[in-house]
Amino acid sequence: MSRFSFSTAAADGRARAGVIRMARGEIRTPAFMPVGTAATVKGMKPADVRASGADVILGNTYHLMLRPGAERVARLGGLHAFMGWDGPILTDSGGYQVMSLGDLTAKSEEGVAFKSHLDGSRHMLSPERSMEIQRMLGSDIVMAFDECTSFPATRDDAKASMERSMRWARRSRDAFDGEAASSGPGQALFGIQQGSMFEDLRAASSEALTGIGFDGYAAGGLAVGEGQAEMFRVLDFAVPMLPESAPRYLMGVGKPDDIVGAVQRGFDMFDCVLPTRSGRNGQAFTWDGPLNIRNAKFAEDLSPLDPESPVAEWSKAYLHHLIRSGEMLGAMLMTEHNLWFYQQVMAGLRGAIMGGTLTEWADAFRARYRGEQ
Repeated sequence: MSRFSFSTAAADGRARAGVIRMARGEIRTPAFMPVGTAATVKGMKPADVRASGADVILGNTYHLMLRPGAERVARLGGLHAFMGWDGPILTDSGGYQVMSLGDLTAKSEEGVAFKSHLDGSRHMLSPERSMEIQRMLGSDIVMAFDECTSFPATRDDAKASMERSMRWARRSRDAFDGEAASSGPGQALFGIQQGSMFEDLRAASSEALTGIGFDGYAAGGLAVGEGQAEMFRVLDFAVPMLPESAPRYLMGVGKPDDIVGAVQRGFDMFDCVLPTRSGRNGQAFTWDGPLNIRNAKFAEDLSPLDPESPVAEWSKAYLHHLIRSGEMLGAMLMTEHNLWFYQQVMAGLRGAIMGGTLTEWADAFRARYRGEQ
C-alpha cells in the first residue's frame, strides 16, 4: 500500500467523492472523523466506532502530550495499539487547544509556552515539538502547527497571525521530513490555511502552503462563532485556492447542515465533537432535526430515534429515563446513535455525488432537517 494517495471517483459541481489510500486503510470521502480526544471516542468501543461507518478517527496532540504523555504512548506501541484502533488516525497539532485551554504564558516566534490545565506544569509547544509528538503517537495524518486566529480579528491582527502560521508551516514541513526516517507506516502531512474572514489573506496563505507542498490542505479559523452564512461566504472563495489534486479538510465542522453545505463547496473531510458531546447531554441528531431527549414529551414515547439506528431496540422513553437519571448507558446509546447518523449523512452525500444528484439530495435533506417540508 502506498504511503498516501487521493483519487476522486466522481464530482458533482465542486463536490467530489473519492478515496484516500494509506498504509492502514482507505478513507472514503467525503468523510466525517469522530473525535477521540484522549485516545478514546467517549462512550464507544473502537469496534462500535468502526461499525458506525467511520474509516478514520481524530486524536488530540495537546491532551495526549499531557496525559498519558507521547513518550509513554510510544513505549506502549503507539496510539493505534494503545487504544485498539487499526485504521487511520489523524492528529491535530495542539495549537488550538494550547491557546484555548492552557494557561498561556508566552507566545513567540519559537512557539507557545503554557501551563497545563491539569496540573499547572510548564510546557513549550513549537512546530518541531508538535511534529515529534505526532510521530511518537504514530499518527497517520499529521497536522502542521499553526496559530488559530481569534474571532473577530482586525485585518492587521489576522494578517500577522496568518503569516506566523505560514512560517510555522515551513518549520513543520522541515521537521516532519527530518522525522520521516523514524516515522510510522506512511505518515502524511497536512497544511492549514488561515486568514480569518479576509479573501486576500486566505489567498496569501494558500500560496504559501502550496509553495511548501503538503499531502492535504485544511481550512482553519472557521466555525469559531462567525455563523453559517459567513462561514459559507468564506468557503466560497477559500476552496478554489486549495489544490484540486489533494484532499480538503474543514476543521471543527460541525452541524449536519454545515457539513452538507461544505461538501457542496468542495470539502472532503470533517471532524467535530458535536455528535459525541451532544449525545452525552441528551441531544440526538435525526433526519427530522435534532431533538432533546430530556423533553417530557418523550417520557412515554415507545418509538425509536430511528428504525434503522443501531440503538433502535431502545425506545425514546427509555433513553429519556436514562439521560434524566444520569445513567452512563444513556450517554453511550445516544453517542452511538449520533455517530451512526453522521455516517449515514456522509454515505448519503457520497451516493448523491456518485449519482449526480447532490443538489436534489441536499435540498431535500435541508428541508426535512429544518422542518420546512
